Amino acid sequence: MGRTAYQADFAERLRALKDRSGRSYHALGKRCGVSSSTLHRYCTGGGVPAEFLVVDRFGKACGAGGEELAELRRLWMFALVRPEPEPAVVTPVRRSFGWRTPVGVAVVVLLTFGLVTASRPVTPAVRQTGASSVPMWTDKPIGVGREFVGVTKNSTSGEMPAFGVGAVRLWNSGTRWEKLEPERGRFEWFRLDRLVEPAREAGVPVLFTLGGTPAWASPDGPETVFGDGSRTSPPDDLDDWDRFVGELARVYRGRIDAYELWDAANHQRIYSGSVETMVAMTERAARVIKAADPAAEVVCPGMAELWEPHALRWQERFAELGGYQHCDVLGVKLHQRWSADPPERMLELATEIDRTLYRAGVPEMPRWNMGQGFATGVEERLDPELAADHAVRFYLVSLYAEYTRVYFYNWGSDRIPIVLQPSGGIPTRAARHVDELGSWLRGARNTFCGNGAKLGLPDHVWQCGFTKDGTEFQIVWTDGPAVPLTPPRGVEAVEVIDGERRPEPPDGSVEITGRPVVLRLT
Repeated sequence: MGRTAYQADFAERLRALKDRSGRSYHALGKRCGVSSSTLHRYCTGGGVPAEFLVVDRFGKACGAGGEELAELRRLWMFALVRPEPEPAVVTPVRRSFGWRTPVGVAVVVLLTFGLVTASRPVTPAVRQTGASSVPMWTDKPIGVGREFVGVTKNSTSGEMPAFGVGAVRLWNSGTRWEKLEPERGRFEWFRLDRLVEPAREAGVPVLFTLGGTPAWASPDGPETVFGDGSRTSPPDDLDDWDRFVGELARVYRGRIDAYELWDAANHQRIYSGSVETMVAMTERAARVIKAADPAAEVVCPGMAELWEPHALRWQERFAELGGYQHCDVLGVKLHQRWSADPPERMLELATEIDRTLYRAGVPEMPRWNMGQGFATGVEERLDPELAADHAVRFYLVSLYAEYTRVYFYNWGSDRIPIVLQPSGGIPTRAARHVDELGSWLRGARNTFCGNGAKLGLPDHVWQCGFTKDGTEFQIVWTDGPAVPLTPPRGVEAVEVIDGERRPEPPDGSVEITGRPVVLRLT
């Protein structure tokens, strides 16, 4: 579906609202702050507003309710984003759970910085490079929950991370189906107990990820890459699946908060069955989980390798067959193609995911980022300083793209490009920075995000605004060269992610780099 078709969908919705309202272009234009001819152009597909504020005013003037305004935002985002033949930072689509339009990365300079007239201009030494490819979004403040900063525990140890995390995901932790039910009807929960109990004591919600069919349930199936005898194929008898999932949810009722119904379901070496069978397994698992533990959240099978067209097609087919209608949450591995790439590059993928789901008619629902999908032991480990910056920005970009929870992959291993803390080791600089980011965001409300020229900034500068405990702050960083910026009025102090806090410099400029800083306002 090309740009023209997206614009046509958007224009058609605008015209329908206008016709329903009975108002003239002149009357609606006055309410929207644009001329009647401009509004007519939007409604006939001749253009798309650069800011959602115009669309929001139009929808409200036509009597649109909350769900209609959300759909308008979705259509506007698709119409506004221009597909690029080469990788570019583009905007994802609006999603669910009351969050705003998707976009990409994270966090900020200040609500007034470019949104309100109180902002000061960029330092003259910074050259403007043209319009940003990622539109800015604004909305009513949305809370950032403690559980937003999560990790996947890749360890059989019951040890918890020695830095602040708000949620844990269990995978590659000795808890695949093969281990928990080694023989039909004989369950061994001690491994899972060892991981769940410390998390519960810490008050951290647990996401359990399913996968790894036991050999007894699919003796002729291909083996997984994990070397534990588990199979990539679904069980020969889906009643075995029902029984295992139901018993798991019954035993851990109130202790496991959410269930991801398969890891990387669209990866042949993790799951080799058909899409149709996975949809059936999803429907059956959701039903038995809700029967055993109505409060538990059901996360649809995770999708991985989505940079590859075949993986996106698998996800789209799952959606077309109604797989997502059985779940509370949609989970994907959203990340840049290579670990050394700037995390902001994952916004291109976020857009492709959104387009795929939009084509398949998937309704808005909460989205969780299940972490990076980099090949373990293949990509080189990043320099510790760069790794620390990328780890923090991975969360920020996910927030910007409107994912409500993020599970960094992973905690416990040292065979990955960005190491947080090896099992039995101490937290790395990256982990300490993630801890600091969590303290910034915990209890905050996100008010806006944007980047580039639309906010009077260089294209490679990113920002989002927040309120917390009655005060405002912004997080700002770049995905390119360092630049000096003149901060907004009222900046009390500049706080770097590594914990350094310093007053506003005498010359009034702040150097913005790939290491996020907070501007705290009086």
